[in-house]
Amino acid sequence: MEALGTLLATNAWFSLLLQCATAAIVGLLLHGLLDRIARRAAQRYVLADRVVWHTRRPAQVLIPLLFVHLALADASVPAGVLGGLRQLLSIAVILTVTLFVVRLIAATADYVALRHPTTGTDNLRARSVQTQVRVLARTAMFTVGLLGVGSVLMTFPNVRQIGASVMASAGVAGIVAGLAARPVLGNLIAGLQIALTQPIRVDDVLIVEDEWGRVEEITSTYVVIRIWDDRRLIVPLEYFIQHPFQNWTRSTSDLIGEVFFWVDYRMPVQPLRDALRRIVEAAPEWDRRVCVLQVTDFSDRAMKLRALVSSADSGRGWDLRCKVREHLVAYMQEHHPRWLPQLRATVDRAPREEADPAFHPPPPGRVQESAHAPPP
Repeated sequence: MEALGTLLATNAWFSLLLQCATAAIVGLLLHGLLDRIARRAAQRYVLADRVVWHTRRPAQVLIPLLFVHLALADASVPAGVLGGLRQLLSIAVILTVTLFVVRLIAATADYVALRHPTTGTDNLRARSVQTQVRVLARTAMFTVGLLGVGSVLMTFPNVRQIGASVMASAGVAGIVAGLAARPVLGNLIAGLQIALTQPIRVDDVLIVEDEWGRVEEITSTYVVIRIWDDRRLIVPLEYFIQHPFQNWTRSTSDLIGEVFFWVDYRMPVQPLRDALRRIVEAAPEWDRRVCVLQVTDFSDRAMKLRALVSSADSGRGWDLRCKVREHLVAYMQEHHPRWLPQLRATVDRAPREEADPAFHPPPPGRVQESAHAPPP
């Protein structure tokens, strides 16, 4: 023990190293004890459990750093070296605290997402809450990160002097910075607008740039849209403030789908209405709200019919529309094949009669041609 005391008294660096190591070990032991107590106490509360889970690693670094910072208070080393060590520890503490706060915000957002899952059928309220929380959480994380970086830079005296010089010319610097950061600031402001007004939400069904897809993720600068064939469309947040787009689930996920098809003029409409009713009643995708068949247009060859059917969401609506098309065509092919769209033509027999006086033409008639090959 005397040799150790002599070594500590004569070797300041060894003494400093031993003090820092002891402080770090004490900090780790204290964190382990507090972590065990916190996890046991947080088992009954979801929010506390999320906070403990997200902030465990930053706290494991922060507590030993604070103890090491305290151990340097009475270190017997040159003042210049001690000042440099304290500045490095201060920077480490600031960054760790910044990470701790960011993880705390993430824990809160995770808790809100768990309390409002979007797996249910009527998930409009949950999607609204998740959209607001995600955008606001990312904005808060970005702000905390900027404050952390600014705090680190302010630990350097030269940077503080530069900051004072910049503040003297704040007008020009503000204009230049505003022009340079316009896209970033524009997306940030657009994110706040989207969080508050909610023109789009997580899991909304959109038509953007003639693409159908669902909102998969909303970040602080862009929106990820998962297209129906698993492609991803990346759209800046400003796009949804400056350009029109379709939102199929803005107030509800219920939709009305339409099916168009052409039939011959002689086709009676009521049998098709009855067939449409039988088709949708047998389809599990129909929500029993709308089932309508109407004549919406004419052409010189056929008449246009429109079937309206309703469903609980866009996915079921697509499947129901395809099923209606298939079954209506099958019904007409089986029961009314002659009334599918046909092409009519008139054959003039006058030239043959003039060439052969003995020819006696049959009574005038019409010849029908069809692209659907009607039965004989």
